[in-house]
Amino acid sequence: MTRTTRTPRTPKTARDLAGDLRAIVGERHVRVAVAERATYAMDGLPTHRRLPDVVVLPGTREEVIAVIRLLAVHGIPFVPRGAGTGLSGGALADDGAVLIVLTRLSRILKVDARNRSAVVEPGVVNARLSAATRPHGLHYAPDPSSQSACTIGGNVAENAGGPHCLKYGVTANHILSLEVVLATGETVILGSPSGEPWGPDLVGLFVGSEGNFGIATRISVRLTPLPRAVRTLLADFMALRAAGEGVSAIIASGIVPAALEMMDQSCVQAVEDSVYAAGYPRDAAAVLLVEIDGGNADAVIAETELVTEILRKSGARSVRSAASEPERERLWQGRKKAFGAMGRLSRDLVVQDAVVPRSALPDVLETIAGIAARHRLVVSNVFHAGDGNLHPNISFDATDEGMRTRVEEASAEIMAACIAVGGTITGEHGVGLDKLRYMPLIFDAESLGAMLAVRRVFDPEGRVNPGKVVPVHACREWTRRTDPGRKPGVGPKPDPDGSGDQGGLGGPGGSGSGDQGGLGGPGGFGSGDQGGLGGPGGFGDPRAGARGQLVS
Repeated sequence: MTRTTRTPRTPKTARDLAGDLRAIVGERHVRVAVAERATYAMDGLPTHRRLPDVVVLPGTREEVIAVIRLLAVHGIPFVPRGAGTGLSGGALADDGAVLIVLTRLSRILKVDARNRSAVVEPGVVNARLSAATRPHGLHYAPDPSSQSACTIGGNVAENAGGPHCLKYGVTANHILSLEVVLATGETVILGSPSGEPWGPDLVGLFVGSEGNFGIATRISVRLTPLPRAVRTLLADFMALRAAGEGVSAIIASGIVPAALEMMDQSCVQAVEDSVYAAGYPRDAAAVLLVEIDGGNADAVIAETELVTEILRKSGARSVRSAASEPERERLWQGRKKAFGAMGRLSRDLVVQDAVVPRSALPDVLETIAGIAARHRLVVSNVFHAGDGNLHPNISFDATDEGMRTRVEEASAEIMAACIAVGGTITGEHGVGLDKLRYMPLIFDAESLGAMLAVRRVFDPEGRVNPGKVVPVHACREWTRRTDPGRKPGVGPKPDPDGSGDQGGLGGPGGSGSGDQGGLGGPGGFGSGDQGGLGGPGGFGDPRAGARGQLVS
């Protein structure tokens, strides 16, 4: 009997697969020319630029699966991307990777008004979903400032927030179930259409994973009834600290507004100089936009009166209520278009994102002002004050190398200031590329290793959005040992080789077998023979565990 010898396949690059990709999605939906690919070299953050090898725009769920299966055969990494409005460099693909743009998957597949839910594809624009459900008296509550452009798929990846998430919650609070295509091209269902919980919360795990686990092709969302009564207040202050104290006073009263936003003078003046002018007082040091809503008009009026009194006691120069729906919309347009209005200040803008305790807002805002002055930069603040989610916006000219350096230094100092008061490095924009350097400041090596272990359950080869969120060098090189004087959350010193008894990344088996899904053996995150961090299956494979039904 003659044995046939199979000739090894020559490894292919992403560019080599352009023809195969065209066969799947059509000639018009594959981009290989430099000028075409350059369109996707940045997201909303101008400080990071990556040129993808190939850009592909599938138009159906089946095309997404076929594309991913092709890439899996050849071991090609890929990066999912929505509208590109992200602000962390999270949807950028390096040379050698394929960028999968999902904006053509833009259908609202189902609206179930009776059960207050909808099923959408990832490319559906956020604001379009609320417009489609408004006739039913419903809306999709998460409302990022970019909601007129950003997509639901991108919102899921970043766990996006928005002004009204103070009361209604962020994206994770509104996702019922997901159909996800894994790195292999296999498809799994996470969660349930009714949102009933059972087993591990894999939906909660996927939302906010920044494209590291796979691509959501079907998203079942929870819809919220439109409030019957709404009151919108604009309060202005002559001191930034007084505005911050007003925020704390409102929350301390027990009232949770639908939204509680702050803008400083630099931001107010940029808005008022733009086509989005909303009638904000230009001489105010800060303004607060407060919205109260609910199902009972009398209760909303009573809360509005109480909030007005609190604001006046906190030092508000004036407090006025929107007298009509057009006036309310105008006030909100100024807030939501503030980032665009700041384009008048400079050619480039870095939008930072951090969270601090509300009680720390006055001090942190003064610290940020000092950092801006020290680095000779214009920093404008517009942010979700109610939950302490800061957005310092640094205006600069990216062609000025010295200014770019000052921006980087100022950004790092702002993050350090937020961490110092018990805050964290992101509230809704994600880690992506931009904040990789800050992760070891708030997570130790063991925590970062656990994140990497979860990621490997979904993507064992690390081909989905590689190089984002978790700084792999910190997992492998940092030791388990802690220094006696080390502050909580600050990683220990690097170990030269990250192996042996110093807590290196262990081999397969250390995190338990696939059918057990155990995390870590007796040796924690030590080397392989010490029970180190294992390979796929460490948290139980989603294709076999609870809430992880295999569908194809």
